[in-house]
Amino acid sequence: MITRSRRLALALTVVLAAGAACQARDHRPSESGHPAPAPAARGFTLVASGDVLPHMSVIDRARFDAGGTGYDFRPMLAGVRSVVAGADLALCHMETVYGENGDYTGYPVFKSPPEVARGLAATGYDGCSTASNHTLDDGADGIRRTLDALDRAGVRHAGAARTEQESRTVTMHRAGTARVAHLAYTYDTNGIPLPEGQPWAVGLIDEDRIVADARTARGAGADVVVVSVHWGTEWQEAPDDRQVALARSLTAARDGRRPAIDLVLGTHAHVPQAYEKVNGTWVIYGMGDQIAGEMVNHEGAKDPRGNQSTLGRFTFAPPARPGERWQVTRAEFVPQLFDVDAGRVVNLNRALDRGAEVKAVRDRIRDVVLSRGAAQDGLVMGK
Repeated sequence: MITRSRRLALALTVVLAAGAACQARDHRPSESGHPAPAPAARGFTLVASGDVLPHMSVIDRARFDAGGTGYDFRPMLAGVRSVVAGADLALCHMETVYGENGDYTGYPVFKSPPEVARGLAATGYDGCSTASNHTLDDGADGIRRTLDALDRAGVRHAGAARTEQESRTVTMHRAGTARVAHLAYTYDTNGIPLPEGQPWAVGLIDEDRIVADARTARGAGADVVVVSVHWGTEWQEAPDDRQVALARSLTAARDGRRPAIDLVLGTHAHVPQAYEKVNGTWVIYGMGDQIAGEMVNHEGAKDPRGNQSTLGRFTFAPPARPGERWQVTRAEFVPQLFDVDAGRVVNLNRALDRGAEVKAVRDRIRDVVLSRGAAQDGLVMGK
């Protein structure tokens, strides 16, 4: 298994307009003057997790964990570090933007400490989707601060952009011998208009655009294309009609002999939603909130489901023949809980000694995840 530093060293950013020309970079001559043989293809594991949504209680906890000076989000995530860092590629969803100089806020307009980025990096995340309904909570400045902080931490990002050129790039990671493209989009920005003159600042869900971007990423050399979508109906465990319809159309899109998209990762609903294999491609409708304060649902009641989530873990194997898709040979979900009292993410399968209540939460998450028949397609609960 390659280390985190090795993964980051191999990460690539490819300009979409460059197209397939980028593929030639992998075939450099050896000292004899002949092309060096390509390395033998090997598989990889990908881990993905849900919304990082720091309410003020979460921010206060990070300040306490830092000893009252600065903010430290590493202890919050330590409980899942072994799962995240153990993957060849780990992706999160950074729902909020970052503030500066202590100007940090929670709901309803979020500005989080930039130290979140360091916490994600220390946990083992290689990249995050950044397209959400909160991406424009502090306009273009918020996007800039967020992406700058992620860059400094060595965490790559997809879904928001500081420049038009950046908006026209695809984030490409190396995992094993595969090049994995990560694209990200959101259903809306809470009605906040895009910054003047910057219609490209946030990736908005548009089926034709998503498919076109995925095909262009393929042309630029992506072996696997992962699409993150911020979608769905808040507090609804069942995927809504728009989620189901978009999942069907995205997974049906083709690029030659293989699908245009290999994995769909959903966020936004605040609660865990089902996993489903659609047209032969895995779709997570909603992973839930990985980090969030105590949540109140649309009926004004405290709802513990808002602190429950899953990690998805997928093992990919190389194609049997060139030009075909990389296959998912193992699909897993890991149930999680954010303990709002302790301020810690908990891997529920490693906390069953806490008693029957923890087991009941884990089992409820399991039932939701499997509610659309994923077990029949091989999805299992991991640790």
